Amino acid sequence: MRHLFLNGPVQNGPFTFATRPGKAVGIRLAAALNAILGLPPTPHLWNTVTLAGDLRHREADGPAIPRQRFEADLIADKYPPGQSPAGGIMTDTDAEVAGLALEMIENNLRAGTLTISRETVPTCRACGHMTGTGGHPCNACGSTDTREHTGLHLVAELAKDRPVLDRSDIHASHRQQPKHLQHTAANVAQRLILSRTRDHGIDLSPLGLNRLVLDPRVGIHATVLAAARRHQADMAVMTITENAANHIAAHGQHFREHCGIRLQYALHGYLPYDHTASLRPLHEAYRTTEEIKDGFEKWFLPLFSLRAKTGTRPDQLHALFKHYMRAHLAKPVVTADEAVVEAVQRSVSAGDTEWITNRQALAHMMTACGDTSGHRCGA
Repeated sequence: MRHLFLNGPVQNGPFTFATRPGKAVGIRLAAALNAILGLPPTPHLWNTVTLAGDLRHREADGPAIPRQRFEADLIADKYPPGQSPAGGIMTDTDAEVAGLALEMIENNLRAGTLTISRETVPTCRACGHMTGTGGHPCNACGSTDTREHTGLHLVAELAKDRPVLDRSDIHASHRQQPKHLQHTAANVAQRLILSRTRDHGIDLSPLGLNRLVLDPRVGIHATVLAAARRHQADMAVMTITENAANHIAAHGQHFREHCGIRLQYALHGYLPYDHTASLRPLHEAYRTTEEIKDGFEKWFLPLFSLRAKTGTRPDQLHALFKHYMRAHLAKPVVTADEAVVEAVQRSVSAGDTEWITNRQALAHMMTACGDTSGHRCGA
């Protein structure tokens, strides 16, 4: 299997996909692209290593509820009843992910791209949480009493012979390379501390870093690679917004390749789901069924977000829905044209998105993919 699309792990929090459909765009996009390539469902990936999660767990009488179970219950509540993901769920602290992350860390330590060294960092005097500079209240406990603490940390040295992001790291055609992102992603310190103080995460004590966990920005990459390894893919393509990629790219520089599997970013834009109610007159005019409505919102719009990487405007929804309906009305009843399907599959593998606005290509892919309502992806 050459390419496999996987969602950038969604940060677990107090929301559901019904109330915050924008949170599911990466999941829906990965599902749609994998279906086009004829690949089986993949797990939905979740980011559970967060300070906000630590605080929620403490407030929920943490000692009485194991953290893994707490996060699993919160994730399960995101999905409508009876619509659990067909490919399952994977989080950034699963044993499979942690094992892979430690393998990559050990490889990087041997290569010299990572080191374990004594570092002096600002910490909260009250709770020991690593804090930023500037005298702001501790995000973990609210104390303003900080001190400089020296201890062992995992440190990454950014490569000097290549940029933080180059073309091989982005899944896009030559014309759609994000030059601005490639520039801004490089605006980071040359040395990055990859060990953090969290209640929950990939434990670094096997490396002698007691009470520290792996920075979640690294863990996100390990999660995607672990899912790709499970499915025996050669290229793991993470669906992610440009803003999120900018936030994690430097921390992932030494964690985008392992045992023959490469990781790339497929950038998608924001979708104005809050404005889809404006389509009601068109739904009435076309006598839109729920299946057609779901196909537009859960299949087509995520695909279009891959083309509109800077975001889709609310005033574009009417034209996009009409384009979708014209393709729907033109789709072959029985079988799709094999040549068209193969051409679209080549485009998807190459990161080319031109086919999405081609009515004929879209019509044939609707037939080839069967159910495009999004129900099979469980989000």
